Order: sequence, then structure tokens, then C-alpha cells
Amino acid sequence: MLEERKMEFSISKMKEVIKGETDKRVSREAAEELSLDLEERGKEITEEALEIAERKGRVTVRAEDIREVLH
Repeated sequence: MLEERKMEFSISKMKEVIKGETDKRVSREAAEELSLDLEERGKEITEEALEIAERKGRVTVRAEDIREVLH
């Protein structure tokens, strides 16, 4: 099992998301892995969006910056 730490995306919410998409039972470890991956991807997206905002001379990251990273 992964080390205990506060996760930004709760295990119960991740189980809910997976179960809602698959209608299958979900292990705690599967929910933890999804949570960790989403946290990492969120950090990467945020870093890129911040760079975009800075290039545009802003200190505020906007939805348009996030969309640009995702597309």
C-alpha cells in the first residue's frame, strides 16, 4: 500500500469516479493510483498554464490558459 499522506483527490471520490464509469468494484490501491496520477497531471498542467499566463504578461492563470495546455 502507498505511504499514508493527504491526497488532494480523496480515495472515496476516486472510487466513486471509477465505479461510476465502470460499475465495477474498485480497490483502494486503484483509487490511490488514480489520485496520484491526477495530482501529478494537475501539477504539470498548472506549470504549463502558469508559463502561458506569464508569457502573456499576467500573474493570474485563467481558464483559457488551462484550455490551451489541454488542447
